[in-house]
Amino acid sequence: MTVTITTDTDLYPTRGATEVATPRQDPAVWSDLDAPGPITGDDLRAFDRDGFLAIDRLIGPDEVAVYHRELERLVGDPEIRADERSIVEPKSKEIRSVFEVHRISEVFAGLVRDERVVGRARQILGSDVYVHQSRINVKPGFGASGFYWHSDFETWHAEDGLPRMRTVSVSIALTENHDTNGGLMIMPGSHKTFLGCAGATPKDNYKKSLQMQDAGTPSDEALTRMASEHGIRLFTGKAGSATWFDCNAMHGSGDNITPFPRSNVFIVFNSVENTAVEPFAAPVRRPEYIGARDFTPVR
Repeated sequence: MTVTITTDTDLYPTRGATEVATPRQDPAVWSDLDAPGPITGDDLRAFDRDGFLAIDRLIGPDEVAVYHRELERLVGDPEIRADERSIVEPKSKEIRSVFEVHRISEVFAGLVRDERVVGRARQILGSDVYVHQSRINVKPGFGASGFYWHSDFETWHAEDGLPRMRTVSVSIALTENHDTNGGLMIMPGSHKTFLGCAGATPKDNYKKSLQMQDAGTPSDEALTRMASEHGIRLFTGKAGSATWFDCNAMHGSGDNITPFPRSNVFIVFNSVENTAVEPFAAPVRRPEYIGARDFTPVR
């Protein structure tokens, strides 16, 4: 049964006049840490502590080849490029991301339903889950831009209306992640504090933020404090490796100025007991291909 959480009190205020840090009010792992499942108890405890879990091989080389071919097919399709779900690089005009890939592509829909993927999401969130967002990220060599430091939950709360921190993401590498080609960086333990950012949300902010983050960006001072307290972990790995991370983990990635591309498929699972309400700090909702309003559990 789907339960919608509503509250008269915003537990995570953001986009106000000043930047405000709020202690996390929700668990990171919603199931019993020793319950049986695809994630071991030790790994669940590490996720609870750090806000992420790296897996050396989630899918095998043959599967990587299938998903990478599908990524190239989508990026090369003129109809997909013209679709509003495709986001292009501001300078090169090359495709940066394609959203809602689990609806566009049956190949990626199958990946979402794979028990190695959705099973881990259910275990972390302690419930059935639906896809809040999916996309492929394409980071070709020689200048693809990065994603600035941010907490996903800050945006999903402010602009999509997710009430609580009961959401988890997985980034599955479809090319090798080197330490030089713009890999994912996370501040371990940063998920335990919510950083409410300063500044109002412009209308249709998503049109700009998907190319370059502005609203919802932490201050340099806050990032310096968090990095000094938590450190920064850079994730590398072969194609087929994966990183699970909590919705409130402070993360980002640098530009890719190497010749080596970095592409991944990114899936966001939200609990069916945490369905979206109206945005907490934005004049309008973002489009459904960015923040889903179909809360059907993944089966």
